[in-house]
Amino acid sequence: MTAPVLEVDDLRVQLRTPRGTAHVVNGLSYSVGPGETVAVVGESGSGKSVSVLALLGLLPQRVATVSGRALLQGEDLLSMPPERLRQVRGPGAGMVFQDPMTSLNPVLTVGRQIVEGLRAHADVNAAAARRRAAELLGEVGLPDPERALDRYPHELSGGMRQRVVIAIALSNSPALLIADEATTALDVTVQAQIIDLVERLQTDHGTGVIWITHDLGVVAGIADRVLVMYGGRCVEDGTVDDVLERPAHPYTRGLLGSLPDLAAPVGPGGEVPDLTTVPGLPPPPTDLPAGCVFWPRCPVRGDARCETEQPPLVQVGSGRSGHFGRELPHRAATWCSEEVR
Repeated sequence: MTAPVLEVDDLRVQLRTPRGTAHVVNGLSYSVGPGETVAVVGESGSGKSVSVLALLGLLPQRVATVSGRALLQGEDLLSMPPERLRQVRGPGAGMVFQDPMTSLNPVLTVGRQIVEGLRAHADVNAAAARRRAAELLGEVGLPDPERALDRYPHELSGGMRQRVVIAIALSNSPALLIADEATTALDVTVQAQIIDLVERLQTDHGTGVIWITHDLGVVAGIADRVLVMYGGRCVEDGTVDDVLERPAHPYTRGLLGSLPDLAAPVGPGGEVPDLTTVPGLPPPPTDLPAGCVFWPRCPVRGDARCETEQPPLVQVGSGRSGHFGRELPHRAATWCSEEVR
């Protein structure tokens, strides 16, 4: 069996805040295989972005405590010296950040920022790096890439800046690509171009992808596996077909129920069915429930243990053949799976 590109085991992230310790990520474990796309979904504040920032050492050390293990091609990211971690960022792991305006340097041209990353990890001269930078901008759909190299971030639209950030992340053909809401600011045509580009990178280089998103339509089209996060925990995971077609956790069902169903029948007067909503708000990470993290908002509450005990993440289905023919279990952290099916 092909070894995973990334193996995360019992990742935990705590942040010191004026309101006390925030338990942002709590025992997260998963793996990403070569050429595999793992989609991470969940509401804002569920710990999706913090979990990947912790992997790359991008959380402020004075307030963040990170524990667990994260093996990238056999090396533990969480115990790497800072100098080694700088070498790994780029060819080892590339990241598309959620806000391109804060991840680009406003006083440097776009071309200089791409060239800097290329020359930091490869023995190329400035002219060759500039040519490659123009090629990357063309690949991500930026018009007139040669001219764009000499422009500053504030001269570009939000969607164009996002494409520049994607080009930087892809510039060193990373073994692992982390895309945090990578296509949110793009129209559907450019979104499709970016997804095609990432798929080519996976085919050509075996790149593993972590795709963080709120767009379940994109998840259905690109993901091999889905990991649903809530309150810093994985509450359900499995193949994309298992999670989207046979959700076992009440929270997953709530997310899917909030999507409009274009095939749903209208009422006699042309009324459109109301969307399902998940009542309430996510719990603050400084005051998580003692039991099931979703219990305060759960519409089911089918087991009395949920209020005081944390349900373990256990297999709820027979599983399906996943990437490279691996048998992937369908798991959920709930005792209410039978009641909600």
